Parts: sequence; C-alpha cells; structure tokens
Amino acid sequence: MPIVPDDKNWTWVLDRACPDCMFDARAFDPTGAAAAIDANAHEWQVLLADPRAARRPDDSTWSALEYGCHVRDVYRLYLYRLDRMLREDDPHFDNWDQDATAIAERYDQQSPGDVAGELLAAAEMLGARYATVGDAQWQRTGARSDGASFTIDSFTRYLMHDPVHHVWDVRRGYVALGD
Repeated sequence: MPIVPDDKNWTWVLDRACPDCMFDARAFDPTGAAAAIDANAHEWQVLLADPRAARRPDDSTWSALEYGCHVRDVYRLYLYRLDRMLREDDPHFDNWDQDATAIAERYDQQSPGDVAGELLAAAEMLGARYATVGDAQWQRTGARSDGASFTIDSFTRYLMHDPVHHVWDVRRGYVALGD
C-alpha cells in the first residue's frame, strides 16, 4: 500500500495540544525557537544513525530516513518563509506538496548520514535566522495559499510541532520494527 498523502489542516495545533506527541504550541515560547530547533536537530542525528533508519515500519508509514528528509526540507522552507516575513509586508506563500516532494526527491533513496548532516545544517541556518527576530517583529504576518494567516509568533509555534511530532512518529515506528 502506498503512502496516503496527508491533506489535514494541521493549524488546529495552535489551539490545543497534539494528542499524539503532546506538543502544546500554546505553551511554547517562540523566542526559544533557535534552541528548540537545535535540540530537535540533534535528536534527528541519533534517529538517522539507527541501522533501521531506511526501513519503513509498514508499507503506509514513512521511514525515519523519509521523515528526516521531510524535516530537513521543512527547516529549509521555513527559513525561506521566515526571511520573507521579515523582509516583506504580508507575503503569500505558494503551496508546498510534501508528498510530491518526497517522491520527486526520492526521499527513500537518500543516505541517512547525508540527510543527518543536511538536516543539521538547515536547522543551524533557521536557528540563526530566528536569533535575529526582534521583539517588534513577532507580529509580522504572512499567509499560505490555502488562506491560513500567521504572525511570526504563530508561524513559529506551528513550525515547532512538525519536527517534534515526526520524532514521535519515528520512535513509534522503531517500536513497531523491533530488533
């Protein structure tokens, strides 16, 4: 069975804690984003070093490698979007199809070691950009093509759920794989 594309609107994580990974965006302080991104990126180093990293726990769930590629690309995308929100007034972002990207970029064929390094580099760049956000800039706005509007504050809270949730996904997958 192929991976079913995720078409959920995950903006609900801004209003309540995720019942799976328990991340609560309401309690997350976005001024700590750089440190949180760094900590998350280091968790991925361990997950991608695991010998099971390229194995899917089942046919319909991404492997740690595929999730790691996704998180790397999320960090890259959010760097681009954050930079636009800081430079432009209310930018609008084109849709990003994460599932099409996974296929086009052949996430399942990439090297876990390479992805670990690329993810860490992307996290470092994003964290460095967050370190430049001034107090008055947290309320700058941007919008997705689906109409969801964010401030840098809410954008950051929304962002942080994704890599945290995927660490949870991978750990759950490793339990399923056993070994």
